[in-house]
Amino acid sequence: MSRIVIALGGNALGANLSDQMKAVQKTSKKIVELIKAGYEVVLTHGNGPQVGLMLDCFDSYKVNHDIDAFTMSVCVSITQGYIGYDLQNVMREALLDVGLNIPVSTVITQVVVDKNDPAFSNPTKPIGLFLNEEQAQTARAKGEHIVKFDEGYRQVVASPKPQHIVESETIKALLSAGQLVIACGGGGIPVIEQGNHLKGVQAVIDKDFSSAKLAKLIHADYFVILTAVDKVYIDFGKPTQKAIGTMTYSEAEEYIKQGQFGKGSMLPKVQASMQVVTENTNCVALITSLEGLLNGLEGKTGTRIIP
Repeated sequence: MSRIVIALGGNALGANLSDQMKAVQKTSKKIVELIKAGYEVVLTHGNGPQVGLMLDCFDSYKVNHDIDAFTMSVCVSITQGYIGYDLQNVMREALLDVGLNIPVSTVITQVVVDKNDPAFSNPTKPIGLFLNEEQAQTARAKGEHIVKFDEGYRQVVASPKPQHIVESETIKALLSAGQLVIACGGGGIPVIEQGNHLKGVQAVIDKDFSSAKLAKLIHADYFVILTAVDKVYIDFGKPTQKAIGTMTYSEAEEYIKQGQFGKGSMLPKVQASMQVVTENTNCVALITSLEGLLNGLEGKTGTRIIP
């Protein structure tokens, strides 16, 4: 049985709870097709819109109440829980609808980062509401890293690279027990090691890199990143636009040097796929759309990244 890690984008889950429910119902049907075809599945997911909404709510509340800011580690853990709740219930229903009585579990997943990661010296990821000058000064006094934008002041946090998935052995055990597993939500809860203690830090981890790390640790046969397009393109949006069916590591490096992939969109997906195929040459890395998922695994569509 082939083991597959599938990374769902946070935007693919919708911007609110009702949108999310509709989105996961559509996703579940495609995942069930894979399971019927004999694949062992781990689902990972982003949480960009969801964690942003949560931070905005908390920020609005703390403006008028004397409370500490909710940390990113706490907010990520909350979104892992409620997105996982929707995903696992919809997946369970979709499986039962086709006669498959397969347990579905959500693993609240911690991801270890290096406290000396250079990203902590250069926070770049904006989070939360825009603040006025007085609010910005108060936030700075609490130790938050505040940057001025055209629209006002805003907190920014680091985006360090994942070093280890704390619950990887738990995920492997669940897979071996025949379960469908949901893990690494929102890139995972960012933690640093302090002896035996895991301390949450004010950071966000790119879900594609966390998913790539997980694919290595659980010895996945396939690593799939689902996006809005069936294939990766060069010269995207230009008259010279061209779809890529297969891309070697060296070709990907050259395209990155040319600036072919957007930093906040396709670039991390390509880089995470490159990471997977160098760390596990037996793993197939694929970037495609939800609609093209099964055809992509069969080599009919999508972009494959190879060593």
